[in-house]
Amino acid sequence: MSATPVRIPESLASLAVPVEDLAPYFQNPRTGDVGAIAESLRVNGQYKAIVVNRGTYTGRPNEILAGNHTWTAAKELGWEQIAATFVDVSDEDAARIVIVDNRTSDLAGYDSTMLASILADLPDLEGTGYDQDALDELLDDDSLPDRLTLPSDGQGTGETAQVEYLQWGYMQWSTTRVRITAEEVEALNGIYQQFVDESNSDLGFGWHLLQNAHKETEA
Repeated sequence: MSATPVRIPESLASLAVPVEDLAPYFQNPRTGDVGAIAESLRVNGQYKAIVVNRGTYTGRPNEILAGNHTWTAAKELGWEQIAATFVDVSDEDAARIVIVDNRTSDLAGYDSTMLASILADLPDLEGTGYDQDALDELLDDDSLPDRLTLPSDGQGTGETAQVEYLQWGYMQWSTTRVRITAEEVEALNGIYQQFVDESNSDLGFGWHLLQNAHKETEA
């Protein structure tokens, strides 16, 4: 875990305004996870400015168009200032900004494999908006290729030989495949490494695993 960040970094310091001078958008259709945003502010600080309409044309001064839940989270954390950029637009343009800010987020997607890899490499999940259950679900839901073509060994295998593809997050024997969590993968890796270290081979590991499981059941 890195050191506690400055609430508003130097690059945004010139944009800081009093939290109490701002007002939420009068009809924001978006519902947000204020708790997760508050955790992000606490762990990461404010890394981008919110967008505020001055209100010359709407009659509603200092109304937040993008970042309403960030502002709410900052208030809950007791922040006195927040970084903001300002526009001065009509009701129609303000509505468009509010809607497109939310909609572009909805339309975005993820490379779930890459996301899971990035999250798994972090020392902890604090400030990411993910917890371990969400990461495990992400890993479990990662799709598998149906088939894998084996390289030819000159014995009639190769392009005609097909096997089920096995990857991290799944355990498979014969035609049975079950999902396993990240903690289970870590435990299996530990058992496997200990077995290899003691026997200088992984031959018989499956039987070793079964024997241990039987002993625990009998105990």
